[in-house]
Amino acid sequence: MAGLDKIIGEIHAESDGLIREVLDRAQKEAAQIRSEAEKKAGDSVERIRRESDARLADSKSRAQSAAALTKRQLLLQEKQNLIGEVLEKAKETFLALPEAEYFDTLLALLKKNALSEQGEILLNERDRKRLPADFEKKAEEAAKAKGGSLRISEKTREIDGGLILVYEGIEQNCSVDALFETNIEMLQDKIQNILFA
Repeated sequence: MAGLDKIIGEIHAESDGLIREVLDRAQKEAAQIRSEAEKKAGDSVERIRRESDARLADSKSRAQSAAALTKRQLLLQEKQNLIGEVLEKAKETFLALPEAEYFDTLLALLKKNALSEQGEILLNERDRKRLPADFEKKAEEAAKAKGGSLRISEKTREIDGGLILVYEGIEQNCSVDALFETNIEMLQDKIQNILFA
């Protein structure tokens, strides 16, 4: 029996050696797999970090661009509001001129726009009632200088101020609103240069 025990002991020793060998190999493979996995994980983490940083920088850049655009739009809107207010104030100032100045300005407007034809001048109700006594004579002289004639119409028009010249049924609108609308771009440019130069 001693021989059998010896053989069994050798088999155990041999199997223990094989088990240790297999375990050592498995541990080395596991260590290598773990090392490769850690390297891949590290590479993935680094790649994800770079991608996240790039996305974050892109988002930040887009947010800054959007904020800058919004700021420019708000500034432009505010400038347009200010220009509109100045234009409205200019109209109010013109309409509130003392009578002599107001009607002198209407005469200058009439001289500039009179044609060498026979026509009439239409005013609003307010201006028609406060018309200076010599206005029609001065208007006729201005028209005559251009080879035409003008008379004040008994009719009135609902305009803010200014006048309308009528030649053979064709109206030439020289009301304050029409003059501002016709020259709006030039007026806006001048106001912008004064306010924001």
